[in-house]
Amino acid sequence: MIFSGKISGLFFALLAGCMLFGCAGGGIPISTNTKYPIELLYDNQPLERPYSEIGIVEISSEDSLTNRQTQDKRMMYRGNDAKTKELLTARLVIKAQKIGADAIINVKYKYYTSVKNEGYVLSGLAVRYRGE
Repeated sequence: MIFSGKISGLFFALLAGCMLFGCAGGGIPISTNTKYPIELLYDNQPLERPYSEIGIVEISSEDSLTNRQTQDKRMMYRGNDAKTKELLTARLVIKAQKIGADAIINVKYKYYTSVKNEGYVLSGLAVRYRGE
């Protein structure tokens, strides 16, 4: 099927938005099978045991787009791949462990892009289990 320029642009913008921010239902978790030394619960996953909040842990970065990223109008070379997201999550876990966390809850990954830059924020609430 051939789209006109305006419809095609709108289609790709919507597709990119779904890929970057998730579509109906909140998106895809960062990881589904990696085991970390502390528990990770993504957005809307409840922690079934008593805990005390330590504080928000976060890692983020913003970089200029490369020539390859700006020349490809389909945005195929933007964002972090699954392996990079795993490494970022491991960094978040280490940061939480350093402040005594037993788990990170409400973990969220947000990616953003503009004409010249791209970046991400990975964050969650570090918690310590009570009664252990």
